[in-house]
Amino acid sequence: MAAQEWKEENVRIAGIEMPVIRGGSGKPLLVLHDELGWAGWLEWCRALARDHTLIIPMAPGFSRAPRVGWVESVRDVACIYGQLIRDLKLDIPDVLGFSFGGWLAAEMIANNPHQFRRSILVGPGGVRPPAGQGEIMDLFQVPADVYLNATMRDPQKTSEYGVLYGGASPERYEAFEDARAEFARIGWQPYFHNPSLPYLLECAGPQQALIIWGRDDRVIPKGAVERYQKSIAGSKLVALENCGHRPEIEKTQEFVSQVQKFLA
Repeated sequence: MAAQEWKEENVRIAGIEMPVIRGGSGKPLLVLHDELGWAGWLEWCRALARDHTLIIPMAPGFSRAPRVGWVESVRDVACIYGQLIRDLKLDIPDVLGFSFGGWLAAEMIANNPHQFRRSILVGPGGVRPPAGQGEIMDLFQVPADVYLNATMRDPQKTSEYGVLYGGASPERYEAFEDARAEFARIGWQPYFHNPSLPYLLECAGPQQALIIWGRDDRVIPKGAVERYQKSIAGSKLVALENCGHRPEIEKTQEFVSQVQKFLA
């Protein structure tokens, strides 16, 4: 049997026992999961772990992390992650955030523009598109499995669909619903965005930032990522063809290539 490629540890931050996944070797890459929790150690993780130490915290109330009553906003989680960087002595790491995790990374940039060397936001939430340029998909109007399918352009043609989140077991769907409940608590009003974030990102100044987005993304519309690109001075927007909200599993090779090139 092959040795496990990652390990899990609990790190105590601000009175919270936070599960943190760690795997790979090289410069630290902080990975922030999406609104359904940590997806598991997938092929893109294996590819990036060849040159980077992936550090993947589980946000309070998501996956195996306990809910914490005083955490009431996305910015609260962003501040906790800032403390995690300091406590782990990561020394200006890179960050890779997916959807909700992209929003978290953006909040962290707004809080402290100098805590990341380079930032990659993948289909990031957090910024509302301008009027008439689409709407962020409401994940609370449909069951978790319907939302999960909607995040992919064609689930049946996505190679890791069957292993995403460990398969469609009752336990996994229960974890999805727990994650959605926590996301509703901290990210519902206003829904999936912070009205001040674009302006705070402008105040943060130039950043080495890459925004990756699938042209067939049904969760985050084009107007939202374009507004992100305008708000983060120095950022670059890359749109992947024939791809939805999960380029890391829908277009794994292209996704990994873009990330590696940017972080090199």
